[in-house]
Amino acid sequence: DESSSLMNIFSDFRKMPKTMKQLAWVQFFSWFGLFGMWVFSTPAIASHIYGLEISDTSSKGFQDAGDWVGILFGVYNAVSAVYAFFLPAIAKKIGRKKTHAYSLIIGGIGLISIFFMPDKNWLIVSMVGVGIAWASILAMPYAILAGSIPARKMGVYMGIFNFFIVLPQILNALIGGPMVKYLYDDKPVMALIVSGVSFVIAALLVAKVDDVDDVVELQKV
Repeated sequence: DESSSLMNIFSDFRKMPKTMKQLAWVQFFSWFGLFGMWVFSTPAIASHIYGLEISDTSSKGFQDAGDWVGILFGVYNAVSAVYAFFLPAIAKKIGRKKTHAYSLIIGGIGLISIFFMPDKNWLIVSMVGVGIAWASILAMPYAILAGSIPARKMGVYMGIFNFFIVLPQILNALIGGPMVKYLYDDKPVMALIVSGVSFVIAALLVAKVDDVDDVVELQKV
């Protein structure tokens, strides 16, 4: 019945494999950063690159900034699609953990670099880095996780794993706006820097993850 099913889910949550607990923190900082990028890219670029007031949302300049952000998001998705083809070969060569960590660092640098770009065209370079991270975020954590959980519990644990995607986005939705207003002095570009730093933190946490069936890791044993 429903009550026993819920009890089983809570029991599985408590008995979460060690690798999954470690990946939870990687996912937390990855998705906290992603949500910040999705929400604050338009006001950040409108104010920091176009020189507009963030309250001037109805102006043509702000709309142009929004259109450019749409193009930039298309760029990172295109880069992600291409990079995804190379991920298996890279992971086979250097291991899944290093592949994911390096990809996240590149994405973090991409987001932080937005602050230093002289004009909107240079932001394409930033989005190349984001696309590399995005491809890895969609693949590597699940590849690492799959080897650490029993096959009969795969569906349950994959569902629980998605909690660690949703929760950081909820948190960012709650605190991101007030942080921009009160902590960053209405400078949304700072939220993108925080997102970049969040990616880098996620990359550092990858080093703590036990990837139990990675071919490269097993060869070292």
